[in-house]
Amino acid sequence: MKYQSFVSGRSGALVVLGLVAALAGPAVPAGAQAPKTAKPTLESLAARVKMLEDREEITNVLINYGRALDSGDFKTYSSLFTKDGSWSGGTGSVTGGPQAIYDFMTKNLGGGRNGGTPRPIGWRVSYHIMSSLKIEVTGDTATASSRWAFVTAALGPGIQVAGRYEDTLVREDGVWKIKSRQAFNDLPAKPAATTAAAAPAQK
Repeated sequence: MKYQSFVSGRSGALVVLGLVAALAGPAVPAGAQAPKTAKPTLESLAARVKMLEDREEITNVLINYGRALDSGDFKTYSSLFTKDGSWSGGTGSVTGGPQAIYDFMTKNLGGGRNGGTPRPIGWRVSYHIMSSLKIEVTGDTATASSRWAFVTAALGPGIQVAGRYEDTLVREDGVWKIKSRQAFNDLPAKPAATTAAAAPAQK
């Protein structure tokens, strides 16, 4: 009995001493157990800025595509593609870079042919709305997904056709350009009435 009392008393004393030591020790911050986040370096910050610049430049390429298409400026339109650029969609497909794409578009859609002056944006009651851009950049290559909607009053006000673009882009001679573009119709065109002024739906 005396031995057991001695052991119990000694154990209790050790517990008390442990608590005192813990309380007396240096305070541990609440987040000390969480992994530490490395402080940003000049190199990492420069990489982030470069990524943002690349995305902005690619965004401008995609927006300029729509503006050139709507104004019939196929010189500007075709210049947005690489030397071996390609395009495919509802009106067919073409490879071979800017000149081949220019010839294809002027043949199928008219506008700006043989160096003619492109019509200004808004030259008719139809245009494309570009939206929902998702851009992923890896070095000198990138992929982009976006939505497009074609608005024309020729079939009655409102969106007549809609779809998406799936793009591959590369940095060519220091400038971002489209290497390949695929245009898909997700919302088919409404039945046409008399629509001489209506532009082809998928471009």
